Amino acid sequence: MKANTAIVLVSGGMDSCVTAAIAARECDKVAFLHISYGQLTDARERRAFNDIADHYGIVDRLDVSIEYLAQIGGSALTDRSIAVGEADLANSEIPNTYVPFRNGNMLSISASWAEVLGANAIYIGAVAEDSSGYPDCRPEFYAAFQAAIDAGTKPETRVEIRTPIIHLSKAEIVAKGLELAAPLEFTWSCYRSEDLACGTCDSCALRLRGFAHAGVADPIPYR
Repeated sequence: MKANTAIVLVSGGMDSCVTAAIAARECDKVAFLHISYGQLTDARERRAFNDIADHYGIVDRLDVSIEYLAQIGGSALTDRSIAVGEADLANSEIPNTYVPFRNGNMLSISASWAEVLGANAIYIGAVAEDSSGYPDCRPEFYAAFQAAIDAGTKPETRVEIRTPIIHLSKAEIVAKGLELAAPLEFTWSCYRSEDLACGTCDSCALRLRGFAHAGVADPIPYR
């Protein structure tokens, strides 16, 4: 097993970018994984992924598709018959942008690649506190999936799921990104648009609130 090698799930959003910056500081070697799942802003997110990977000089990068999640549907991000709603940050219910068990699918792919690369960590930018309440962003989900990886891989495999920003607010994530000089200007968070961010979906609203509370301007363009 290679010393201190990590796979980082990089969607292209702010949370995954800051997580990548943390992994780059903590690990000797990092590999970037991007997973498309039929989301509305797939092309723009892939561009962000590659821009962030280029920024960190990542050689090992994997871009794969699990677009069967779009066939399964059930989310406004993958089903064109379901509209992405306007942001309601006071709502405690799971929004229609939740993609059923998406992170479980992504972690499975990450674990497979980790065994092949001999990586000992998987970094994912899950956020529990200041997020939309997705069930697969909770700490207990990652604890359960850690047990599944431990049980379902080779005896010599040791892969730790790391969620370094899971208890941070969006403002704290912005501050951490600035501290680490993460390339936030390359990131994309909008659920609806690929040219100018809409500013009104849950993801945009959370991001804008985070920058506002951190007291700095968001570097990406909005309508």
